[in-house]
Amino acid sequence: MRVSVLLSPAATDPVPRGSDAVIIDVLRATTTLTTALLHGARAVLPVATPERAFALRARHPRALLCGEREGRRIEGFDLGNSPAEYGFEVVGGRTLVFASTNGSLALLRAAHARRRLLAAFVNASAVARALAGAECVVMLCAGKLGRFCLEDAACAGWLCRRLETDGARLEGPGARFARTLAPADAAGVHALVQGAMQGRYLRSLGPEFAADVELCGRLDSVDRAFAL
Repeated sequence: MRVSVLLSPAATDPVPRGSDAVIIDVLRATTTLTTALLHGARAVLPVATPERAFALRARHPRALLCGEREGRRIEGFDLGNSPAEYGFEVVGGRTLVFASTNGSLALLRAAHARRRLLAAFVNASAVARALAGAECVVMLCAGKLGRFCLEDAACAGWLCRRLETDGARLEGPGARFARTLAPADAAGVHALVQGAMQGRYLRSLGPEFAADVELCGRLDSVDRAFAL
C-alpha cells in the first residue's frame, strides 16, 4: 500500500483516478456525515454552493438540504453541520444534499477516486481497517478555506502511523509531516481537537457548538467506515 497526504484542497497534486481517497474534515463535516450514515441516511450528494444545493433538491424533492457557512446553518436549509442534528428519526432513509464550507469541496475534489472514505477521529480505526488491501491511498485534508488545519492533518497522521505499522509505505512530504502530528492516544486526540484553531472558534459560538467539538474529539467512538 502506498499512502500520500494532501494537506489541503489547495494542494496542486491531483487525486489519482482509481485511488482510494480518504476525506478528512474532523470539525465537522466527515464526523457529521459518518454520524448521518450510521443513523441510516440513504445517500450524500456533496455540492459546492448553497445555490447548487437548492437546484439539486428540485430533482430530489425529498432530500434534506444540509450544510453551513461560518459554522452556522445556511438560511433555508433543513440541517446545519452538527452531528447532533443527524439522528435516526431525522435522516433515516433520506438523501442529504450537503454543502459545507470545506468538507464538500474536498469530497468534490476526489470525485474520480475509486471510492471516497469519510474519516475523522471518531472512526479512525474503522477507516484503517477498511483500507486493508488498497494499493494507492490518498488522504485529502479539507482544511479551512483552502488553508492547512491542524486537526485534519493530525487525523491523517494518525492514520498514516496506523497504516505504516501494518506495512504501508508513506510517500511524499505531506504524509511524512502528518505522521509527526499524530496524537499518541485518546487523551491526545481530545486535547488537540479542543485546542485547534477551529475547535476554539466553534466553542466561541456557544454551548451547542462546544458539544460538537467534544464529540469530534472522541477517538473511535464509531466502529464503522462509510464510503461515498
